Amino acid sequence: MAFSNTTLSIMTLVSLILAVIAVGILASRLVKEHTAKAQSPLPPDERLEVLVEAHARSIKKLQDAMRQLAGGERRLAELFQGALQHVAVVRFDAFEDMGGRLSYSAALLDARGDGVVITSINGRQDARCYAKPVSGGTSIQNLSDEEEQAIREALHAARQTVEAR
Repeated sequence: MAFSNTTLSIMTLVSLILAVIAVGILASRLVKEHTAKAQSPLPPDERLEVLVEAHARSIKKLQDAMRQLAGGERRLAELFQGALQHVAVVRFDAFEDMGGRLSYSAALLDARGDGVVITSINGRQDARCYAKPVSGGTSIQNLSDEEEQAIREALHAARQTVEAR
């Protein structure tokens, strides 16, 4: 399973905080143990058993916290699948008598290839815009060559602008 840099940073920070807390707890227990050794009515073997049980409870709490963090990371990963991840823009000349590649098709897709492709056709007198739904990298509506190219580019080369061939 691959984690994002943000997730790894958060997990590292939480781990460091838990480690500092654990060191603090251990240090305070060592001080208490040292002072209690002289005063403890328990034999040394029983004192050791009590300490081991306390450490086992601390480890269990840490394991539970890590499971909770892992569950949160899975939920975030599921949410991220529906976020906009793949974008591509294809610029082109819609009319032979006009240059400058003022028309374009832009594909905006999530991780599953779902989203929308938006096309703007610019002429001398007017501009027309079209939006077509995309599901799984295809659309139920007819797509122009430029729209298909924008979807292909978005899915294969995320977040870049390309020129129509």
